[in-house]
Amino acid sequence: GPLPPSTATAPRTLPRRHVLATGMWLCAAGVVPLAGCAGTAPLGAMEAPATQPVPIRLHKLGAADVLLLGEQHDVAEHQQLHLATVQALVEFNELSAVVLEMADAPHTTALLPADATPQAVQQALAWRDSAWPWAAYGPAVMAAVAAGIPVLGGNLPRQRNAQVMKEPEWDSRVPPHVLKRHQDDVREGHCNLLPSGQIAPMTRIQLARDHSLASIATRVMAPGKTVLVLCGSQHAHRQLGAPLHLPASLRVKAVRLAADGMRPDDATAFDAIWHTAPAPPVDHCARLRESLGN
Repeated sequence: GPLPPSTATAPRTLPRRHVLATGMWLCAAGVVPLAGCAGTAPLGAMEAPATQPVPIRLHKLGAADVLLLGEQHDVAEHQQLHLATVQALVEFNELSAVVLEMADAPHTTALLPADATPQAVQQALAWRDSAWPWAAYGPAVMAAVAAGIPVLGGNLPRQRNAQVMKEPEWDSRVPPHVLKRHQDDVREGHCNLLPSGQIAPMTRIQLARDHSLASIATRVMAPGKTVLVLCGSQHAHRQLGAPLHLPASLRVKAVRLAADGMRPDDATAFDAIWHTAPAPPVDHCARLRESLGN
């Protein structure tokens, strides 16, 4: 749920010279809008302009035990922000672990050395390049490994899917209105092409994935540091996704990486919106119909 005011606005401890020097240079150069240069002027309702450096964005966001970056999977700039966030948290000495939707639990790089090859890392994570292009996600993963930070698969193991679909107890893991929203999203996300009998089982997989991400993140927490969770924006949603399955005592921050502007529920669903360049529209339903036809 929402954090109490005393913790929701807690400032992040980071090298003051880094933040001040970066911020002052950008303001003097006119890169950041004036609202971002004035110490008391807000940038907008939880919004970060695309030109703002990630260290400044993290500083404004505040300290977190768990930080979720909710991306749009087919936007390359979002994976670049993954890398920049890993690098910034490493520089701040605040990163305890990286948890990925893009790899299944319980795979981990924890036993690998810092100089592990990309091939060794992919093997340790049982990486599926056909689903998640290594060229896009590999740089952030390798930056963490090179810094001695463990990277863990957080997704529900694929072999669990069939069983989870038959487990009705998942239906009561969230409030009824949240379950209905998930079911509606599953229906619409599959372009209203799923048989009605498949909606509830598919929703259970979504809930189990959220729970898995939260469980792995909780397991690798370290005092005074941040677990970074890289996932789709729906998994990062405060009222629907993995944050619902995290202990209420944790300082949780959820960020949506946005290539489509603001959405109606952004103000309550996320702590911040990090804007990126608009992405060209893609008709995913046409692709789905074509694949089903084939």
